[in-house]
Amino acid sequence: MQEKIDQLIEELKQKFEEVKTMQHLNDLKVAQLGKKGVITELNAAIKDIPNDQKKAYGEQVNRVRTFFNEKFTEIQKKIEEEIVNQKLQKETIDISLPGKKIKTGSKHPFNRIIEEVEDLFVSMGYDVVDGPELEDDEHCFRLLNYTVGHPARDAQDTFYIDEEYLLRTQTSASQSRVMQANKEKGPIRVICPGKTYRRDDDATHSHQFGQVEGLVIDKNISLADLKGTLEIFARKLLGEDTKVRFRPSYFPFTSPSCEVDVSCFNCGGKGCSLCKRTGWIELLGAGMVHPNVLRMGGYDPDKYTGFAFGTGLDRLAMFKYSIPDIRYMYSNDIRFLKQFDRCDVEK
Repeated sequence: MQEKIDQLIEELKQKFEEVKTMQHLNDLKVAQLGKKGVITELNAAIKDIPNDQKKAYGEQVNRVRTFFNEKFTEIQKKIEEEIVNQKLQKETIDISLPGKKIKTGSKHPFNRIIEEVEDLFVSMGYDVVDGPELEDDEHCFRLLNYTVGHPARDAQDTFYIDEEYLLRTQTSASQSRVMQANKEKGPIRVICPGKTYRRDDDATHSHQFGQVEGLVIDKNISLADLKGTLEIFARKLLGEDTKVRFRPSYFPFTSPSCEVDVSCFNCGGKGCSLCKRTGWIELLGAGMVHPNVLRMGGYDPDKYTGFAFGTGLDRLAMFKYSIPDIRYMYSNDIRFLKQFDRCDVEK
């Protein structure tokens, strides 16, 4: 038996010397250690060996198996090293070549303005809440004091899905949900940023646009609180030199209501084509929460007062970054978006 194993080992040495590729090496392993391999059959034959000879037979079979495994590992390592060396020769990098400029992304102006608004109001103690973009008529209109047939419903050119559901025209719908969920459990101080939808499409309007609504409800809230809040908001977002003025207006869900203008960012209030020579640009609408809205939201208007305001996020971004056409923000034009890389560098 020892002579047979010695002869097999010599044959294996010769076969290992002929191996040049990994495939050839694996084929040799199958031929020796596979289900019908030579060494496998030798091992299986141990059951037919007399008991007094099994120990010596097993030692010889183990000897050839150990030789094969060690030689296999040695040749395998050698072939793998050759493969790596060949790749290194083919993939040599010339470090003297100039590097390629890697294009990096930057935050979209719409995302930038959302983050700035949220950071500002969170620092003032507000919570950020969200709501569904597919709203029902009750939360989008009725609970905000829009009666059936109210002309403001037509003015907003709503996208109706059916008689009950619509794409929300304002994020104020989220405020009505917050009021219903709270119902005098405590004060409310929230902002509601998100997407809204109306039938508009020109240089200053889009059928889909971002809006942020603010709502504060508590005891003894006054118009002075609203005025101070909006002045901080305008100056922090648009610059400390920004001037703010309030004009009487009308909204179904607030009374009294006002429009808020800011000094033109383009001319500093001197008058230009952008502000139509007035020196002012309309920023948002606001007012004290209407008693009917408080009552329908679960608050007693004799105990609680509040204020609300709303503005377009796209409009804020246009003011802050001097964007002349709102449609640029949705064009995905790399030439437009590339300009905002500098904002990241400045920060």
